[in-house]
Amino acid sequence: MTIEQMIKVECGNSPVVLAQPHGGTYMPEDVWEKLNDTGKRLTDTDWHINRLYDGLLDAATVVHNKVHRYAIDANRDPKGASLYPGQNTTSLCPTTDFDGAPIYQTGKEPCVVEIESRRVAYHAPYHAALRQEIDRVRKIHGVAVLYDCHSIRSNIPYLFAGELPVFNIGTNDTTTCSLQIQQTVARVCADAESQVEAYRSVVNGRFKGGWTTRYYGKPETGVHAIQMELAQRMYMQENHPWDYAVEKADLLRSYLATLLHRIHAHAIKMVPPSVVKDSSF
Repeated sequence: MTIEQMIKVECGNSPVVLAQPHGGTYMPEDVWEKLNDTGKRLTDTDWHINRLYDGLLDAATVVHNKVHRYAIDANRDPKGASLYPGQNTTSLCPTTDFDGAPIYQTGKEPCVVEIESRRVAYHAPYHAALRQEIDRVRKIHGVAVLYDCHSIRSNIPYLFAGELPVFNIGTNDTTTCSLQIQQTVARVCADAESQVEAYRSVVNGRFKGGWTTRYYGKPETGVHAIQMELAQRMYMQENHPWDYAVEKADLLRSYLATLLHRIHAHAIKMVPPSVVKDSSF
């Protein structure tokens, strides 16, 4: 599979870059044949994420990863460090699903050598493409805002207690973007809450932003990053066959469109750092 087949890039001229690391369902054949029936269900996909955000901000750049997270998780530290020490989570090359169930046939889990091979083949190209687009729009505007698009089932006891809010905003405790961008996103979500009874939001709750947000988000260099983890109940059926719920999705899309347009408007007005420092990507 070529890089062009693994990664879809739509170039725009907005400061906003939409990253979509978990929406793909492509599974390399050598990985697929080692998965058990649980793994082959691909349950932990960010289903329909590309469709959900499609066309909401015409000028945005989109970097969509087509490789499934069970092959390698593009939102995990390539060195394998845990994002949430002491809490249940999945690894760079997951061996369990979000419910803690094994996804590989016994004895066919990836070894250290295979994990490194997958990192080079799938993780690195996605981040090379993402880095290139962040740098490109930053050169145009002096700033770039990386908006990391995610979704997840509403109830996963292995990962968190209770039902997840609809909007889960992550900025690693306001270190990956300016306070103003965080507040801009939070206000839109609060407005949505006030108008739709089923909507709830949280800032830096269970999900504080994955490796992508934490790695690229360096406001002092003009690169701001924010993660949005959406509860899937608000736009799709959360179990097989994971159907897209058009009416619910259209309502959610209306708020996401407002959110992205306000980020764009805010970013356009931002004063770039007087000296754009090396972002050390």
